[in-house]
Amino acid sequence: MRTISILGTKNSSETGKIHGAPSPFILALQAPQLARTTPPAQPSLSPHCLSLLRRGGISGRAAERVAAPAGGGGAGAPAVSVPRCRRPPSEKGSEEPGPVPAAGPPHAALTLERRRRIEELSRASRQRLLQSRDRMFSKFTSILQHAVEALAPSLPLQEDFVYHWKAITHYYIETSDDKAPVTDTNIPSHLDQMLDILVQEENERESGETGPCMEYLLHHKILETLYTLGKADCPPGMKQQVLAFYTKLLGRIQQPLLPHINVHRPVQKLIRLCGEVLATPTENEEIQFLCIVCAKLKQDPYLVNFFLENKLKAMASKESTNVITEDMLKCQESLVTDTGQPIQPEEIPGAAGAEQMEKEDDLPHQGDDLSFSLDELNVASSPESSTVGPNQDYNLVNSLLNLTKSPDGRIAVKACEGLMLLVSLPEPAAAKCLTQSTSLCELLTDRLATLYKALPQSLDPLDIETVEAINWGLDSYSHKEDASAFPGKRALISFLSWFDYCDQLIKEAQKTAAVAMAKAVRERFFVDVMEPQLMQTSEIGILTSTALLHRIVRQVTSDVLLQEVVYFILGEHREPETSTDINRHPLRHRLIEHCDHISDEISIMTLRMFEHLLQKPNEHILYNLVLRNLEERNYIEYKPLCQEDKDVVENGQIAGAIDLEEDPLFTDLSPDNTLSAQEWLSASPPVSPEHPKNDGKTEVHKIVNSFLCLVPDEAKSSYHVEGTGYDTYLRDAHRQFRDYCVICLRWEWPGSPRSLEKCNLEASFFEGHFLKVLFERMGRILDQPYDVNLQVTSVLSKLSLFPHPHIHEYLLDPYVNLASGCRSLFSVIVRVVGDLMVRIQRIPDFTPKLLLVRKRLLGLEPEGPIIDHMTLLEGVIVLEEFCKELAAIAFVKYHASSTP
Repeated sequence: MRTISILGTKNSSETGKIHGAPSPFILALQAPQLARTTPPAQPSLSPHCLSLLRRGGISGRAAERVAAPAGGGGAGAPAVSVPRCRRPPSEKGSEEPGPVPAAGPPHAALTLERRRRIEELSRASRQRLLQSRDRMFSKFTSILQHAVEALAPSLPLQEDFVYHWKAITHYYIETSDDKAPVTDTNIPSHLDQMLDILVQEENERESGETGPCMEYLLHHKILETLYTLGKADCPPGMKQQVLAFYTKLLGRIQQPLLPHINVHRPVQKLIRLCGEVLATPTENEEIQFLCIVCAKLKQDPYLVNFFLENKLKAMASKESTNVITEDMLKCQESLVTDTGQPIQPEEIPGAAGAEQMEKEDDLPHQGDDLSFSLDELNVASSPESSTVGPNQDYNLVNSLLNLTKSPDGRIAVKACEGLMLLVSLPEPAAAKCLTQSTSLCELLTDRLATLYKALPQSLDPLDIETVEAINWGLDSYSHKEDASAFPGKRALISFLSWFDYCDQLIKEAQKTAAVAMAKAVRERFFVDVMEPQLMQTSEIGILTSTALLHRIVRQVTSDVLLQEVVYFILGEHREPETSTDINRHPLRHRLIEHCDHISDEISIMTLRMFEHLLQKPNEHILYNLVLRNLEERNYIEYKPLCQEDKDVVENGQIAGAIDLEEDPLFTDLSPDNTLSAQEWLSASPPVSPEHPKNDGKTEVHKIVNSFLCLVPDEAKSSYHVEGTGYDTYLRDAHRQFRDYCVICLRWEWPGSPRSLEKCNLEASFFEGHFLKVLFERMGRILDQPYDVNLQVTSVLSKLSLFPHPHIHEYLLDPYVNLASGCRSLFSVIVRVVGDLMVRIQRIPDFTPKLLLVRKRLLGLEPEGPIIDHMTLLEGVIVLEEFCKELAAIAFVKYHASSTP
């Protein structure tokens, strides 16, 4: 799980420069300014200030009491007693228009017009000077205020806290310039002081105890008021200050705040303001705020229920109209808030008073967090057909989804981290709302589709396979600095990076949310976008799309997403295949056919994809490709045994089996090329009563010798080269078999084959489309390119490693008595060896040429003139090595099954 790191915020000096405020150094060089004239009477509230304070929960009378001199200095007013001077007479006189002069000659009129313009310019200059003076005076009083606070005796924390809060409210009462940026006021300083006081109060008290300052903040709904001011962004830049205050409050206060209704309610409203517009100056503060909320929910997952907002929707018939009846409004009484309390009449949106200002905006959630939109109510004409059901909205997810589209890559990554925290919450209601009421699934799949379509039509499969490992949060790539750059690498990295994010998101998600997201990826991306590319006829397109599918199979780590990938490739069928219905899942049929494509590149890439697919921890893969066709064991010719045939014959064979040592193909084998029974028995574990020899298994030394003796002496070349013996395969086989056993352990496979009496042996046997193609490829091993042969044998060896008794019997037991018309891996190899022995006679100097080709393949001999029959010679070498590998696998599996 990747942790959330909070991005740094811009300092106030930089913000001030953005808004055009002069630096403190320039202000200090200006001449001393006179204070503004203050009327002796009680200050009155402007309509704008009254509106803001009513939104924050402060009535007009209370606001005027705050404006009284005893209420403390305002955010923009001096905190100490400073003598105030009246405006000079020249300024007062300039504001009143003078007497209109009598009409005169034209040049006198021009003179008067020129004088009037000069006076207007002079008046504008004086106004700008006054504004500059006010800003400078505000800075000066702030410095003086800090000096007085440092020298004055400290007040109790609660009094100090109330003083700073009233200073902020006093600013909105006294201010006459609501266009000045917030950085030119003392509001940021007062907010920081309030936060420091809250932190200090918590540190001085016992854990979990709420102090008077925190109680004051909660009781007086200070967060609600700050939200209102931030929404109005008054003064300009206030939204940033509010977001920063919320973020620091939730991050620095240790006691749980979100359960309080006067905390999670304004937090919920502030969340809705985030991500509304991209590339705004507040994006940095927005993502920090959202991430700290996500981190708090990760610590206490049950809190997420406070952020699942109720939304009224009516289920009506088609002839419904948009008319709100009295009965519809009465149904609100049955709804409850997210705190479990009934909705009070005064809490209904737009009820009265201070909530009226919210009604015109997007805040109908005021009071009970109920999203009540008139446009969403469809009331049927008949009362019987109209019912109302609550739905839920997840605005925290919606805001993060909006910020994932930010042009700033850092903001987008942080938004993705926040989403990963939210999907991992174990609350079922949150998971359901996440997938059903948000556009998260659409975001994942649409971006996958967009990035996939942005890839070039042709990409080198080697580039797709070897591009560096992708981590979704580290998608940083410079084409100029990359020495191994290729066309389309930037687009490829972007696609693989986003797929990695989808994979990790589904891996971390709650179970029901993970299933829903994985299904959406399968239906909206794999089926709609990738499948047409895999089914096309263009060889270049097939090769590129198969290489990308191969990379996806290798990269996927989520079990839920892997299941959907498997269903996409193979389908969900589990009944045995027949030769007539192999096209039931068109994509599966097409991909298996591509294993035997006329293009060797396509064949190799598709075989590699299946090889990696077989190594994935998913039982359906092997069952769909192989096991479902071996379940009934109808590849065996079953003959009821007489009493004297029930025991295993003396040489270890099953009654009726063929002794390969008596086969004409193996009459010329020398004793040096076989391993004696004594040698194998000494290497094998001793027979135990629980694992007797005569349990139906052929002795392992017979099986191993059968594979090692398949290739005739004149076709062997490994004994002429050091380090290419049979024992080199034992170590690899042991390691791989151990890994496969770990994967298959949870699948609860049987330890022995199914009893023939319980099998349906009357049904005709079909090895399945996958094995059919592999056996046909194996039968042409002497005529295929070297790389194709390596890939075919690699897939067959991976299949042989699976610890299922039917797979072992069908692929690794040479002595199985096959039914008529059936073939096994061993019988296919026997036919290849028979063809080889005939063709050897037609090639002069076959053994020296074979040895030379082996040494060239191993790099022991330099490349020289082309040798005749190169494909055949390379095929013989692959066949010999494959037989040694199968012998090693058989021995390792026997050893593992014989060990108690």
